[in-house]
Amino acid sequence: MHKLCKATLAVLPEQVGRPTYDRSRVRVGIVHVGVGGFHRAHQAMYLDGLMNRGEAMDWGICGVGVMPADRCMRDALNGQDRLYTLVVKNPDGRYDARVIGSIVDYRYAPDDPEAVLEIMAAPAVRIVSLTITVGSYNLHQVSGEFNLDHPDVAHDLASGVLPRTVWGLITEALRRRRARGVAPFTVMSCDNIQGNGDVTRRIFIAFATRKDRELGAWIGASVAFPNAMVDRITPGTTTQDIAQVAERFGIDDAWPVVCEPFTQWVVEDTFPSGRPPYEHAGVQMVADVAPYEMMKLRLLNAGHQVLAYPAVLAGYRYVNDAADDPLFATFLLNYMTLEATPTLSPVPGVDLDDYRRTLIARFANPEVRDTLARLCAESSVRIPKWLVPVIRAQLASGGPVSRCAVAVASWARYAEGRDDQGQPVDVVDHRKDEIIAIAARNRENPTAFIENRELFGDLVDQPRFVEAYRSALASLQTVGAVETIRRYG
Repeated sequence: MHKLCKATLAVLPEQVGRPTYDRSRVRVGIVHVGVGGFHRAHQAMYLDGLMNRGEAMDWGICGVGVMPADRCMRDALNGQDRLYTLVVKNPDGRYDARVIGSIVDYRYAPDDPEAVLEIMAAPAVRIVSLTITVGSYNLHQVSGEFNLDHPDVAHDLASGVLPRTVWGLITEALRRRRARGVAPFTVMSCDNIQGNGDVTRRIFIAFATRKDRELGAWIGASVAFPNAMVDRITPGTTTQDIAQVAERFGIDDAWPVVCEPFTQWVVEDTFPSGRPPYEHAGVQMVADVAPYEMMKLRLLNAGHQVLAYPAVLAGYRYVNDAADDPLFATFLLNYMTLEATPTLSPVPGVDLDDYRRTLIARFANPEVRDTLARLCAESSVRIPKWLVPVIRAQLASGGPVSRCAVAVASWARYAEGRDDQGQPVDVVDHRKDEIIAIAARNRENPTAFIENRELFGDLVDQPRFVEAYRSALASLQTVGAVETIRRYG
C-alpha cells in the first residue's frame, strides 16, 4: 500500500496511469472555485491530458474552496501534494485508474482570503472557473434575478471588508487587476445552468454595480464569460470507493474520484486573455453552445429527474437498477423522444437517436452505482430549471406533457417522505420544510404542490397541464409508481 503523494508516484502499480510531466514546471494559469468530484473528473482531467502531451504547462490549476465543507477537500488534497486517483468504471467491470496532477495548489479562502485574492489578481492567471452547484448561484426560481439581499452577499457588498463569497472574491480580484492595469481574466462557469456564462455575467455585473457602478460597467464591457456544456456522470465518493482504490491498485488516497467512461465538454471559444489548447484533449470549441447545452439539460439532466422520483417510490435506490428495468427505461426513452426532443433545435454533429440510446446505457452502467438520492437532492432548483421549460415548450406547441406530469407528481409524492412500500425517504432540499408541508396536502388539495408559483410559475393556470398532473398524482396515490409508469410508458 502506497500513500498517494509525489514521492510515491514512481512506485505505483504499472496499470495506474500517472503524470508523465514534471509537475514542478507547471505554473498556475487557472483558479478554479469549487473543487469537487465533477471538476476533478472533468476539467482537471482534460488539463492533465494536455500536460501529458507536453502542452498547457502554464495552465496549472489552483483550487479554491469557499464553503465550510471545503475544509475536507483542503486537507485531503494538500495532504497528498494535490494528487488524486481518477477511476473510470466501465460497464464490463473493468476499472481504469489514473493519477491526476494538474491541480498544483489549493487554498481554502476563509483561511486567508487576502492570499486567494492576490493569486486571482496575478497576471499569470487568465481563467477563473466555477463548479459551485446550481443552487449556489443564488437566483430567484421564477425571475432568475440574483438575490443581492442574501446575508453573505450583503456582507461582501459592504465597504472595507474581505469578501467571503465567490462573487465577492472574484469581483475584488477583478477590481485589483483593473486598478493595476492588468487585463481581466475570463470567468468560465462549468455548472449545469442553461446559458451558464450569460447567467454568471449577469450576476457579476449586478453584484459589482451595486458595490461600484463604474466597476460594474467595466466588468460588463471587458470580462468574457463563455458558455459551456459539461457532461460526465460522477457519483459522490464513498468509503467503498476509497477501499476499492486501496484494494485494486494499492493506493491510499484520501479522496479519489469515480466516474463513467463518457465525457463531453463543449465550450464557447471566447477567451480574450488566452486559453489552453483544449481541442487537443477532445474538447469541442464552438461558436454557439446553446444547442448542445439544451440537448444535455433536457435529455440527460431533466431525464434524471423523470427517472429518479418514480424509481424511488417503486423501491429502487440506485440509478442503474432503475434504468435496467425495461418498464422504467421505456418510460424514460419515451419522455426523451416524445416530450423533450421536440423542444430542441438541431444539434450540429449529433445524432439525437443515438444520443438518447447512449443515455439509457450510461444510466444503466452497473459499476457506477450512482444513487437516486443524489439525483433527487435539491429538487426545488433542478425541476424548475430543467423540466419546467420542457413543459412550457410543449404546452406552447400543443405537444404531449403526460410523462412530465408524472415526473412532477412523483416529486410531490416523494416529498411526502415515504415510498410505495412505506419506507422513509430523506428529502434533501434547502426548501425542505416548505415542500414537505405542501406535499402533506396532496390528498386534500390535489393541485397544492403546483400552486407554488416560486417553483412552477403559472403552470397551475394551464388547464392541460393541471389535468395531466392531477391524473398522474391520482394514479400514483391509488396504484403506485410501478403501475403508473406502466400506464404512461
